[in-house]
Amino acid sequence: MRVLTVRQPWAWAIIHGGKDVENRSRNIAGDYRGPLAIHAGAHFNATEIHTALEQFPPLNPESRERLIAIGALPRLGGDPLHVGAIIGVVDLTGVHHDSDSMVCIDTDHGLTDDGHYLSCSEWAEADAHHLVLNNPRALATLIPHKGGLGLRKVDSELEARIWAEVA
Repeated sequence: MRVLTVRQPWAWAIIHGGKDVENRSRNIAGDYRGPLAIHAGAHFNATEIHTALEQFPPLNPESRERLIAIGALPRLGGDPLHVGAIIGVVDLTGVHHDSDSMVCIDTDHGLTDDGHYLSCSEWAEADAHHLVLNNPRALATLIPHKGGLGLRKVDSELEARIWAEVA
């Protein structure tokens, strides 16, 4: 198992909001595919959260409403958007660059009228590497953890704690 630090509210969106792609400037996963613990980074600021909330794609209106309902917008320093903890697990099933052709993973995506490929997800950004995430599972109890850069290996003790908390 590996762990990836993601800033809020994007960590929440991966586990609870249908965010199926994490955008990175380079392929940080290499050839790793498999379980990926999502760590909510310890640092964020109110402006970043408000800006991010405006950028949530209209994939699932329920997800946006849930984010607002749990108080993420008005209570930035409160309990709803946990930071500094592992909050869930996803399956990393692929990595590709936005410019790669033939990577569309959804039958609703394909060629545009001018012959360009549509993005693999509404969450995908242009000119970025897309980490394709599936099967999000929230932890029943969050696990405090110090984050870091890139995809990091998890020791066997932490991995056992994570699997014990998968809801």
